[in-house]
Amino acid sequence: MAAENPVERLQEEATCPICLEYFTEPVTLECGHNFCRACISQCWEGSDTAASCPQCRETVQQGNLRPNRQLANILELFKQLSLQAAKGAGRDGVCERHQEALKLFCEEDQPPICVICRESQAHRAHTVVPIQEAAQEYKERIQAHLKTLREEREKLLGLKATGEGNSQKYLKQTQTERQKIVSEFQQLQQFLEEQERLLLAQLEKLDEEIVRIQNENVSKLSEQISHLSELISELEGRCQKPASEFLQDVRTTLSRCEKGKFQQPEEIAPELEERVSGFSQKTIVLMEVLGKFKDTLPSELERKRGEFFGAHRQVNVTLDPDTAHHDLVLSEDQKSVRWEDTRQQLPNNPKRFDAAPCVLGCEGFTSGRHCWEVEVGDGPYWAVGVARESVGRKGGISLSPEGGIWAVERWGDQFQALTSPETPLPLSQAPSRIRVCLDCDRGQVTFIDAGDEAPIFTFPSGSIPRGRIRPWFWVGTWGSQLRLCP
Repeated sequence: MAAENPVERLQEEATCPICLEYFTEPVTLECGHNFCRACISQCWEGSDTAASCPQCRETVQQGNLRPNRQLANILELFKQLSLQAAKGAGRDGVCERHQEALKLFCEEDQPPICVICRESQAHRAHTVVPIQEAAQEYKERIQAHLKTLREEREKLLGLKATGEGNSQKYLKQTQTERQKIVSEFQQLQQFLEEQERLLLAQLEKLDEEIVRIQNENVSKLSEQISHLSELISELEGRCQKPASEFLQDVRTTLSRCEKGKFQQPEEIAPELEERVSGFSQKTIVLMEVLGKFKDTLPSELERKRGEFFGAHRQVNVTLDPDTAHHDLVLSEDQKSVRWEDTRQQLPNNPKRFDAAPCVLGCEGFTSGRHCWEVEVGDGPYWAVGVARESVGRKGGISLSPEGGIWAVERWGDQFQALTSPETPLPLSQAPSRIRVCLDCDRGQVTFIDAGDEAPIFTFPSGSIPRGRIRPWFWVGTWGSQLRLCP
């Protein structure tokens, strides 16, 4: 039955009788009927030069196909007018080709279609459902995904909150320990200063007493020396006199000689010597105590540090040549890597980094606590850390936790933690040897200066997700070299 609505009639006139869609490159046969060029060619495929019109069955010549440019122009204008009318009426759900409401959904091609599209060759063999039914079905599926994603987000937020809470707890612990250490050392310093003042004051009194005794002895000895010198002069003079004069009052002279014998000066009192010896013993004991204190303090601090950071198992890490960038050269024992200008001819397997000069360790960890040390030397561009097994290998990669990498980096004169690609966290001066401590169970990694055991930076608990984690190395330019310590 012919459509009574002029718009519907015009749509019928603009539709190819074969494909039931708007004409594409319309051509006119000798009988006056119009078809798409592709549709009539396909319909006549395998026929002789003479064929029949699919609509009126009149015999026509295949070579007499005339392009109907007027119909093509009118059809294009009709499409534009129909589209503008639909937009003006607020009909967003309208098929652009047929100007029909989009009431169906094609399961295979996934677009909303109209009833005319449903009968076309493009969708005739496909499974279609009402658009509202399809929307409801996909909405339910998306809602299920949304529930899972929200649960994952809540889990990650919980891990983040737990990590931040643990960090704050550890920071409070370190602050408490810091205050204890400062207080203990202040008391120790005060005690040592008091002992120093007391011992020095006692030594000063002992010095004064020793000097007093010495001065008294010197004075007495000087008097005796002067008296003996006078007596010696007198006796020498008497010996020079004649015998008669020499013997006069000789007994008195002998008596004076006997009285003028040398008297031993007073010695330092034994108790004073004991006091000096006592000070020597005190000094020896004090030195022993301080020596034991200095010997014990580092080990105690090491024990405290071990309790704080946890015990990590030292592992033997080697470099994986299948992951090394073409510009990186590995040593024969796979313990060191350097950057070379000459590009090596290596197979571009899926594991290999093809843009970033990176290499992974052969070992992978999913649980437990592990550590290894890396000599970084004085090269200007390098980075060490850990990466997920699934870290990107092809093209540009993000050197950050978002890219699956947790590391510290030296970039020229800057030493920084790769917390984000835009704003890395500046650190102190780069050490020459770094210890990487990975805690898979807590999801954190700590970097320590292997020279003085000072912590450098820690990605807190929950930073690293579950899964296989591997050592990661980046060598940025010629002259930089990394070596794994045995």
